Amino acid sequence: MRLRNTVAAACGAIALTAVLATPAQAATGYFTYKFIGLNGQPQAATLYDPASDECITLPEVADPDASEPAFAPHNDTDAFALVFTGPDCSGDSWSLRPHGRPATDRLKLRSVVFLGS
Repeated sequence: MRLRNTVAAACGAIALTAVLATPAQAATGYFTYKFIGLNGQPQAATLYDPASDECITLPEVADPDASEPAFAPHNDTDAFALVFTGPDCSGDSWSLRPHGRPATDRLKLRSVVFLGS
């Protein structure tokens, strides 16, 4: 009986290790957006192969008290992207389909999450 419990515990530990060792999924492709730089001019930034199912607050516009939101996102990844008006995936959200067209300058965002499969 003890041998069976030991084998079951060992199998459980191996399974748990395998689950924890699995690499995080990433959306393949790129996600671009524009923002107003410190010089007052529009600039562009790109996220390459962003992590899936993790909220990404865009660093250039993370502080609502210090910057205008980013705008004109373009999701050219293979995953759906949810963009949010606030940092930390808060506020209103909109869905952008994979490999979609660039959104207009009217779509504002401060954070994004890519939905894994």
